[in-house]
Amino acid sequence: MSRRERLMVPEPQFESYYGRQIIKTPTWKTPDVPLYLFLGGLAGASAVLAEGAAATDRPGLERVARLAAAAGAAGGTIALVHDLGRPARFLNMLRVFKPTSPLSVGSFILAPFATLSGAAVTSRVTGRLPRLGRLAGLGAAALGPPLATYTAALVANTAVPAWHEAHRELPFLFGGSGMAGAGGLGMLAAPYAESGPALRMAVAGGLTETAATALMTRRLGMVAEPYHQGGSGRLMSTAKSLTGVGLALSVLGLRSRVARRIAGASFVAGSVVTRFGVFEAGLVSARDPKYTVVPQRERLERQAAEQRKVTT
Repeated sequence: MSRRERLMVPEPQFESYYGRQIIKTPTWKTPDVPLYLFLGGLAGASAVLAEGAAATDRPGLERVARLAAAAGAAGGTIALVHDLGRPARFLNMLRVFKPTSPLSVGSFILAPFATLSGAAVTSRVTGRLPRLGRLAGLGAAALGPPLATYTAALVANTAVPAWHEAHRELPFLFGGSGMAGAGGLGMLAAPYAESGPALRMAVAGGLTETAATALMTRRLGMVAEPYHQGGSGRLMSTAKSLTGVGLALSVLGLRSRVARRIAGASFVAGSVVTRFGVFEAGLVSARDPKYTVVPQRERLERQAAEQRKVTT
């Protein structure tokens, strides 16, 4: 067909019944929930970093990481309680353990982690009960990876297309983002001579986050549009740039104190913006019915085609 020729029938466009939403937009609050997602990742990865610092005799880095783990857990709890509306609602979640509920499982991870990380940092700051403090730190480190990644299961367990369809990559994206944030904070606040492990964690986390985001947006196809369009797309693009700056400075300015500090700040900022970007992308996909219906139709068509192949 010549480029000058016009189609007799316009390209079909998706429309829902009276243009209404098909699923309900999550009522989670902003900035409470994005901050909760970020602080959980930061705290979990910081607990692991703190134990590594303690095992290799880096007291300055250990102190920073333990403070980050405890403060992140406390801040995340405050953000969660504020989103729930009343502290009693959070306490009620601890009355019954439901393995099928990511929020219930997460509550039983967050509560002991906050207690253990608080005990570990108190012992480290005061110098009292060092053995018990170290045991508490080991417990927090064991709970760190689940704390950093369970929020991915929490959002992916919803009907929100941009979250649910990304259930394979989100744990790696959140885990990598948490590592980048925790490592970046260590690069920024710990003594330069002790910040090597923090740099390695930040770089590993930044690479993991970048790879997971690329794989996710490629696999999701049309459903990935909110991740690179509109306001949520700008957030994700900003996060990618910040993480890229952190990675570049970590390599090019390896022996520069200033470059390491700037890289650390970039990693932390990128981790924060990533969580806001993922959160906003989910809200966008919930409001537009095409992200719910079109993938369902495509799945039905693939199933029908497979059945036809079997019968023939």
